[in-house]
Amino acid sequence: MSEVAALPNGWQLIVGLEVHVELATKTKMFSASANRFGDEPNTNIDPVTLGLPGALPVLNKHAIELAMRIGLALNCKVQPCTFHRKNYFYPDLPKAFQITQYDHPLNIDGYLMLPGDVRIGVERAHLEEDTGKSTHFGGASGRIHGSDYSLIDFNRAGVPLVEIVSRPDIRTSEQARQYVAELRSILLAVGASDAKMEEGSMRCDVNVSVHKPGTPFGTRCEIKNVNSIRSVGRAIDYESRRQVDLIESGGSIRQETRHWDDSTGRTETLRTKEDADDYRYFLEPDLVPLVPDQSWIEAVRTALPVLPAARRQALAELCGVDKDGESAIVVVERGQDDYVREVISAGGDARRAVVYVQQAFAEQGASPKVSAKDLAALTILERDSKVTSTQAKTLLTDLIEAGGGDVLAMAAKRGFEALDTSAVEAMVDAAIAAEPGAWQKYCSGEEKALGALVGAVMKSSKGKADGKVITTLLQSKRARDT
Repeated sequence: MSEVAALPNGWQLIVGLEVHVELATKTKMFSASANRFGDEPNTNIDPVTLGLPGALPVLNKHAIELAMRIGLALNCKVQPCTFHRKNYFYPDLPKAFQITQYDHPLNIDGYLMLPGDVRIGVERAHLEEDTGKSTHFGGASGRIHGSDYSLIDFNRAGVPLVEIVSRPDIRTSEQARQYVAELRSILLAVGASDAKMEEGSMRCDVNVSVHKPGTPFGTRCEIKNVNSIRSVGRAIDYESRRQVDLIESGGSIRQETRHWDDSTGRTETLRTKEDADDYRYFLEPDLVPLVPDQSWIEAVRTALPVLPAARRQALAELCGVDKDGESAIVVVERGQDDYVREVISAGGDARRAVVYVQQAFAEQGASPKVSAKDLAALTILERDSKVTSTQAKTLLTDLIEAGGGDVLAMAAKRGFEALDTSAVEAMVDAAIAAEPGAWQKYCSGEEKALGALVGAVMKSSKGKADGKVITTLLQSKRARDT
């Protein structure tokens, strides 16, 4: 089992996530109204969206295909499915029911792998429609409590959603953050959604409970609409501690829906948690069962791109970095791994190439303005000790600002030239002689003393000595003298 959360007195955290993803279709799930964020309120509406008498839903084929992409990318089985009416009344649900999937969803029994080979089960990924959006005015918190009035925008009502429901396999808040981050990267890779949490196209409901190992899972509380990866972790940490404190003080957990307040770092009660019976599910009478044929499923599977995890693995093997490390994660997330391959193909140093891109190419996109050949030339200069690592960083900035160029000419213009090893060694010997106390401490195992010696050499070389070369020489001389 994976690492468990650090809760007091032997308590263990249990987390399951429900992630709602708006699909990147041009039109809504069951009508021809536009699916577009940011339009004037109540302009993307129609009789189906508003639930007017006689209006009938028609399935959006593209939404089905995007949902299948998500399911296949999450290792789910795609199966025949049905649609149900989920009955409840909120002002932002004009029909007084939501069309969703209940006992026969489109995608079932998948999984998602996290760093450290942690497997999180995916119970289902089903299709449904989104609700409208309520905005509350006059209150201090922006919530309905204490507000003077509310306005409703039905532009979002009927937008295609996939709800991805994990199994309760998550044991730490960090795993929850990793799960959401990896899921988001997959959604972007397969083109199913823009996954913009700040715009609500990806929203998380977090189910949290605690228990003692060997006992049944505790009563869960659901935290609604957490809208950032950071907030997912914070909400879990607070809610788990709240539950433990309540139980240990003699209270009990009641099943309820709670709201996360990011400003206070607390969860607050919204309403008593409903059960399935409360929604009075029944088959949607205006839609027939959906039965995707195997050829369609396989066509969707074949068209899937290489997923982020596989791309990180390939990049790690090529560049000699950790597949779960920052360099691989960041470069793949930006879509810059193909560019790194181009740099390597141009003769560039693999490890330096991936680090340069990770550290300095945040604003460059998947196709940087700096040519792969130019960046390769820089990595070679540093690898061959023609410039120091500090000088290489300066030249990298120059390359980016200029959009590429002759690195050798740039280095000459700045007067950059790394000293050869023999010259550096002489300066190291001089520094040892000048700093006998620091050298003695370093030889005695005090690694902090290394800084004084390296600093002395850098000062005497006027920054032209390579810090890595200095450190290597000092290490070898210590090994010789001890």
